Amino acid sequence: MELKKILSGLKNYKSKGELDIDIISVEDNSKNVKQGSLFIAVKGFDFDGHEFIKEAVKNGAVALVLDVNADLKGIKIPDTITVVLTENSRDALAIAACNFYGNPSRKFTVIGVTGTKGKTTTTYMIKAILEKMGKKVGLIGTISNYIGEDCLGDSSRTTPGSLELQKTFYEMAKEKMDFVVMEVSSQSLKYNRVLGTYFDIGVFTNFYKDHISLKEHNDMDDYFNSKLKLFSMCKKAYANADDFKTSMIINKSKKCEFKTYGIDNTCDLLAKDVTITNVCVDYKVKIGDKNERIKVNIPGRFSVYNSLAAIEVCTEFGATVEHIKETLEHIAVPGRSELVPNKNDLPIMIDYAHTPESLASILQAVKTYTRNRVICVFGCGGDRDSGKRPLMGETAGKIASFSIITTDNPRTEKPEDIIKDIEEGIKKTKGKYTVIVDRREAIKEAIKMMGKGDIVVLAGKGHEKYQEIGKEKKTFDEREIIAEVLEELKK
Repeated sequence: MELKKILSGLKNYKSKGELDIDIISVEDNSKNVKQGSLFIAVKGFDFDGHEFIKEAVKNGAVALVLDVNADLKGIKIPDTITVVLTENSRDALAIAACNFYGNPSRKFTVIGVTGTKGKTTTTYMIKAILEKMGKKVGLIGTISNYIGEDCLGDSSRTTPGSLELQKTFYEMAKEKMDFVVMEVSSQSLKYNRVLGTYFDIGVFTNFYKDHISLKEHNDMDDYFNSKLKLFSMCKKAYANADDFKTSMIINKSKKCEFKTYGIDNTCDLLAKDVTITNVCVDYKVKIGDKNERIKVNIPGRFSVYNSLAAIEVCTEFGATVEHIKETLEHIAVPGRSELVPNKNDLPIMIDYAHTPESLASILQAVKTYTRNRVICVFGCGGDRDSGKRPLMGETAGKIASFSIITTDNPRTEKPEDIIKDIEEGIKKTKGKYTVIVDRREAIKEAIKMMGKGDIVVLAGKGHEKYQEIGKEKKTFDEREIIAEVLEELKK
């Protein structure tokens, strides 16, 4: 494709060299550059692409897109290379990726789901119902990306970078997907990873304190305004009427038509007579002209909200009551209220809860149906919002019968420092707890403690099969660890 076509829609750029040259690939990693590539240098948190210009040229880049504000002193670029200077090379990458891959998001219906909690489960539910209708559906999200039933592998982040995203869309378009359902993270919106994507439908699940750190959002306003962007990019949206931010989102999104769902407040799709058990939730809701009883195979009040969002979206595209009922009664999402099968038939649950609100939700849900103790194993991630750590401790202390504070993904922080922050909160309560830094040992201790009628909740890791320690991802699958620990205890 010609360079000038790849740059179509990019405003206020200056160029030196030919723009009608042929480009065989667009790259933001100099290692992937080959003869005939366009290299776009983007400054990130850990690396600055401008430091790799020399390597990109050596590997065969015939054109460069650079940020006009970058420090280019000492970088000698051959006269044969076309150079484009832009006000924001990150945005230029998104625009170039859309153009290079033929704006693939226009070739199917895109449903974007944003919110602090519930994105993964809601997208899985929507995908499953649409597939029950016979549609071909792609999924992009926290756990894995899918083209229909084909898994593309584990995800490294909730929403891919713009180049990877458009390439994935391109592959989905080739396989003739009817729909793509995707989680849209606040960071992907803040840093315009989804710039140029054509969203048909937006979904807002909820808004809680999270992701406030040097590498995420400066404050709650920044976090909220980032999420708000999605609703300037779609024509229709569905929002949780029980969330305190929904009215503000609707008022600020003048060009978007909203419908609402909820349990407590007046809305378009209202759940009534909610019943929560140890294996499911069920509730009454009006679909079409009839009141229907819906059963969802994931326990907890949050499952009502997630399923209501899925119902509203899918009925928009013709889902029947039968499609909805059959799907939701058997839905399963990895790492979300997941009871792990084991030889001892012990109730051990894995959940991704990593905010005070999500931890409270899962602990309250299991407490309502557990005959004896709720034993909670949890920690907090390093290099992330430290303000939520005492709140997580306080939450566990108030709800769990016993807590074991341990390591989550410490990243570059000392686990002991993170745990001290958590202890500040749990000490405010009368909750019983202990500290075991090694997460495997913490899991072992929790299982050893179990008595008749107890349940163990391993919170924070969910679907993840690794721990981030330092800058390494080390294999850590809690399902395997549970099996290993039970075998050790048996011996």
